[in-house]
Amino acid sequence: MLHPTIFTTHRSPFHQKRALDAAPPELSVTMLTHTDYADLLPYLAQAEYLISERVGVIDEKIIKAAPNLKLILRLGSMYDDIDLVAARQAGVIVCKWPDAGAAAVAEHSVMQILALIKRLREVETAALEASPRWGESRRTDENTFSYNWSKRQQIGTLHSQTVGILGFGEIGSELTRRLNGWGCKMLYYKRTRLPERAEGDLGLTYVQPNELREESDILVNLLPYSTQTLNMIDATWLEGMKSGAKVVSCGSGGTIDEQALADAVRSGHIAGAALDSYAYEPLKADNPLVQLARTGANILLTPHTAAGNGHPRSVEYTNILRHLRGESILYRVI
Repeated sequence: MLHPTIFTTHRSPFHQKRALDAAPPELSVTMLTHTDYADLLPYLAQAEYLISERVGVIDEKIIKAAPNLKLILRLGSMYDDIDLVAARQAGVIVCKWPDAGAAAVAEHSVMQILALIKRLREVETAALEASPRWGESRRTDENTFSYNWSKRQQIGTLHSQTVGILGFGEIGSELTRRLNGWGCKMLYYKRTRLPERAEGDLGLTYVQPNELREESDILVNLLPYSTQTLNMIDATWLEGMKSGAKVVSCGSGGTIDEQALADAVRSGHIAGAALDSYAYEPLKADNPLVQLARTGANILLTPHTAAGNGHPRSVEYTNILRHLRGESILYRVI
């Protein structure tokens, strides 16, 4: 017996196919990218499981239209758009499944931010040079040492900085959780604002793109690729940022005008840039950011490795399989 399952997502066709290929044979999965009530209605009457990637609100109306629904699985850690009261009244289990890839990218973003603030490539180069030009080397003890022997300048701190996240989804939420406690002011912009309760829980302030650009000491680009976001962070955008700001990007390649960013770093207006994805991959030798990084600029480039070694799509179905086997549900909300 196949168990009817609805899977709502904004994934591209390539990633949809990967998710469908990973589905267990016990499930009959219908993948939907348009999730208005009218789009869902033909499938709700039979559905036993609903997998959602924060694509549209799951409200009382939807839950009531699915009398056979047993479990709602939220892929990710945010579930503020699910009506938990209606689900509880209908006897529907709600659980989440933290996105391991999003967590890995968030960790990478923290590394990028700290590397730029601490000027990691520059200070490492100075240390590895181990040059006598820095002066006489002496055995250290509690009274004898040579602090900042290479006379590095502009090494900052993350504390009290304003971090602006452009394009806020699961990676943004994971990044925010990791930066909480660092003493940062956290701003964000996404097309659909989070509920106030979610903003409060995450310590976020919602702003429009222009304010985000003007107020951020560190701009974190997490934009997805689309015709609207292509080269969105261009020369005009960068000119509108405060002098000395830094740009960090684990968003889709093509959302940043790389020549404009290199020019802004070269001029000193932007104090550093760290990217993990690019308009052309693998990176070309004539990429302006590669060329500038080779001169010692405060630029950190990584070869699209922020998500680590990849994460199997099959784990996304774990809780449904556990439910079918009568096992306890992991990351259960209600």
